[in-house]
Amino acid sequence: MSFLAEIPFEVWIAGVLALYMAWAIGANDVANAMGTSVGSGALTVGGAILAAAVFEFCGAFFAGGHVTDTVRKGMLDMSMVGREELIYGMLAALASAGTLLVGATRFGLPVSTTHAIVGAIVGFGAVGIGFDAVKWAKVGQIALSWLTSPLLAGVLAFIIFQITRSRILDTKDPIAQIRKIGPIFFFFVFFIIGLVTMFKGLKPLKLDLDLPQALIASTLLGFLGVVVGIILIRRASRVAQKKASRFSEVERIFVVLQIMTACAIAFAHGSNDVANSIGPLAAVAYAVQEVDFGGKAPVQPWMLAIGGIGIVIGLATWGYRVMETVGKRITELTPSRGFAAELAAATTIVLASRLGIPISTTHTLVGAVLGVGLARGINAIDLRIVGKIIASWVATLPIAAILSIFFYFFFKGLFTP
Repeated sequence: MSFLAEIPFEVWIAGVLALYMAWAIGANDVANAMGTSVGSGALTVGGAILAAAVFEFCGAFFAGGHVTDTVRKGMLDMSMVGREELIYGMLAALASAGTLLVGATRFGLPVSTTHAIVGAIVGFGAVGIGFDAVKWAKVGQIALSWLTSPLLAGVLAFIIFQITRSRILDTKDPIAQIRKIGPIFFFFVFFIIGLVTMFKGLKPLKLDLDLPQALIASTLLGFLGVVVGIILIRRASRVAQKKASRFSEVERIFVVLQIMTACAIAFAHGSNDVANSIGPLAAVAYAVQEVDFGGKAPVQPWMLAIGGIGIVIGLATWGYRVMETVGKRITELTPSRGFAAELAAATTIVLASRLGIPISTTHTLVGAVLGVGLARGINAIDLRIVGKIIASWVATLPIAAILSIFFYFFFKGLFTP
């Protein structure tokens, strides 16, 4: 145990705050993957938490290192940041973003963890280092993605559900239609799952494929999905004929599709958003050692483990709060509606990840749910809940920045002799 005593005090604090931040991410963001599945009845709360725990942790531990430093290195001009300022600032970013997420989760509001950590870094950077230290053009680019990602996801969800409704649900023989079109849905679900996995670059497993290789592998996986779909649809058809419950059996097919897509999003979320907790931890760990890492701090397995464990604990303890808002309070969901939202969100995540933009999975999924609701008319959406959610999005960045400034000077005073 002597090696534990050799760990600097700053790294201990950073580790605790990273765990705190990861817990807050899990508590607030589990709804991104599993909220629609619970709202539609495809999964129970317990089942959703168990599934999310497995895929969130796997995404964080196996693929998290691929994007861990994206947010941090893009926000500040590292040449202007001193070692001590970096340590105080990253501790402040973890403390402020985590605190904001805990507050939002308490009221069941889904907010962006990426939004929170960016606001925190911009806050301490502008005040503690200097206004010029912040790369405002990069901040603007990311802020634009916060607008475009929910719009894109909403449009895709609207289109997917309209196709589902017109070609399957509203036909005279939905079972016959699901036999024809269902395998195509399975192809796209497996294809997107493949891209989500491949584009995250599973470097520890030596599966860091380039774009052509990822497309080929995902296409092959898609054809496997066609086979799986044909088998499942035939089984559902036989059950439907025995029970004379045609529509409910069609929805059962969408239950399978929705759960598969939700698990893919959970993996993608774990791999992408773990950066928001362990990126600052990595920066502190190497800054304390006075290692010149040029703005890119290598991520160690123990850091990924902290992030993954924290996310799992968060979703197991408080995850149900935001899950209820996303899955039940925005609009009424069925498995087919939830599937449309999940597939649209997963597709948007794939596109943004490939472009290297640290998008908000929260904004993306909420936008997709709104798109599904709008497909049924504006009256199908609870506008009061939507208004509260949008207000929380607008308030996230300034509140995170203000909290970060407070914590920055707190830690500076704590460590300065």
